[in-house]
Amino acid sequence: MDISGPSPDLLSRFAAIVGDAHAVTDVDTLAPRLTENRGLYHGHSPMLLKPGSTEEVSQILKLASQTRTAVVPQTGNTGLVGGQTPSEDNTQLILSLERMNRIRDVDPIANVLVADGGCILADVQAAADAVGRLFPLSLGSEGSCRIGGNLSTNAGGTAVLAYGNMRQLCLGLEVVLPTGEIWDGLRRLKKDNTGYDLRDLFIGAEGTLGVITGAVLKLFPKPVGHQVAFVGLASPDKALALFERASNLFGPALTGFELMPRIGIDFTTRHIAGVRDPLPSRHDWYVLIDISTTDSAETAQTMVETLLEQGLEAGLVEDAVIASSVAQQKAIWHMRESMSDAQKPEGGSIKHDVSVPISKIPAFMAEAEKAVLAAMPGARVCAFGHLGDGNIHYNISQPVGADKAEFISRWREINAIVHAIVLKAGGSISAEHGIGQLKRDELAQIRPEIEMDLMRRIKHSFDPAGIMNPGKVIRS
Repeated sequence: MDISGPSPDLLSRFAAIVGDAHAVTDVDTLAPRLTENRGLYHGHSPMLLKPGSTEEVSQILKLASQTRTAVVPQTGNTGLVGGQTPSEDNTQLILSLERMNRIRDVDPIANVLVADGGCILADVQAAADAVGRLFPLSLGSEGSCRIGGNLSTNAGGTAVLAYGNMRQLCLGLEVVLPTGEIWDGLRRLKKDNTGYDLRDLFIGAEGTLGVITGAVLKLFPKPVGHQVAFVGLASPDKALALFERASNLFGPALTGFELMPRIGIDFTTRHIAGVRDPLPSRHDWYVLIDISTTDSAETAQTMVETLLEQGLEAGLVEDAVIASSVAQQKAIWHMRESMSDAQKPEGGSIKHDVSVPISKIPAFMAEAEKAVLAAMPGARVCAFGHLGDGNIHYNISQPVGADKAEFISRWREINAIVHAIVLKAGGSISAEHGIGQLKRDELAQIRPEIEMDLMRRIKHSFDPAGIMNPGKVIRS
């Protein structure tokens, strides 16, 4: 699709829609918007547009389609696959919803909250908390990521096990199409079987089909009892067996079950301020168990104690600690959530955001580590993640003393090794981070041609001019 760069006159027309104060061309101000979080992708853009309303978004996209000007939606710029990064040719405008950050309505009786697409996730959580409700999506970037981006990437986070990902947490959307048309689908109904579910097309589409400007989000009763335990054990097999017991005992009260290796604990205690190992002795593997109940705190405590007693008797648990305060609960979670950042001081890190059937996680871990170390002796595998929903962040730190650039240059090679094992296990190469640029070409190789063709048809139908986040997810 022929997308041309905007002329100075055309840039002035775009600026007029939002006002000069909200049309940014300053190089220093633009700079943080042009690099993806991991530094894998760098782009250029002649202008950042900050609309203040859905109508202004509509005018921007209408003009973009008429003039065949490419637009890249960007919210908190926390994405990890380059989906929010403009191209290097300086032809693509960045569209930010940061000014559209209003909580439109909160209805605690119906358990719904209506928010602008530019609302910061932490602000949505706070608005729910203010009326005695819970919005359960929780991410390490929740202080800066925004709802539109969370929906566009179908974000998962740490509570998927109990509440689902963003697709399950959303009832309705307001979307501006690439043509400038506005779809008001802000429905608050749990049951609505009236035709195709358009909402699900936009969730997870990574801004390639339109811009999500508003959303109806599900709220939940706040847990009365909450407890966190940190467990040392010998292997992923032991962790899986403990997870099965936890699921049988707790049912929906089991809100988190996170798997971590010893090397991940070493990295966090070494590099993250204030983090310490909760257990007195070292173990090969660990799990974080999170329980939330609608009953009392005493009930949550008893539930965790029962599980740990059974785990010790069955030889699954080597040692464990139960948090004695809210501060300790947060400290244990902070250690888990800091595990990615803790790898940065160790040099280069090759990342994988994969999911495999839960019962196959131990076998996947063993096979992948063997294959990675055969290809790259000395590499340090730091695989951790949401064992309860099958999502593993299979990260690999460079060998000690290795050249970082040389290590990172083998990203695709190592990805291919790990992803082949994932696919053999019936898993997915993208669990919660999306496709973006990073996995676009690989997606086309692993999905059936009919599936890719259907995606292309949908893209062309919604975006005939090809202006909406081009080059992401699929090639037009």
